[in-house]
Amino acid sequence: MSRVLTSRSHCVYSLNAHLVFVTKYRKKVINAEVLVELKSILTRLLAANECELVEFGGEPDHVHLLISYPPTVTLSKLINNLKAVSSKLIRKQFKEHVDKFYWKPVFWTAAYCVISTGGAPLDT
Repeated sequence: MSRVLTSRSHCVYSLNAHLVFVTKYRKKVINAEVLVELKSILTRLLAANECELVEFGGEPDHVHLLISYPPTVTLSKLINNLKAVSSKLIRKQFKEHVDKFYWKPVFWTAAYCVISTGGAPLDT
């Protein structure tokens, strides 16, 4: 695997992270439509934060993201933003579907998993 380096005015970097977001109470709320919309939302949010979604996948109770990010990004703040905004937008767009699972305005659990990858694909 060849490493792609990104350069900016004062640095050269290759930073990648594997993120896992789990739905609240591990409810199987993510269907095919929700998964497609989550990918779209997360791609836009990452781009707005100068990051890139390299790979994306999910199951009914969680999603996996492989992201590339610059050294100026604080991962904990980025993750908080991704989860907060995606939760709000999914709950708004799929209100009837999500309301079948939650009576409170929630979508993601407060916890998350982040693993530095060095660019390894999600299946690794």
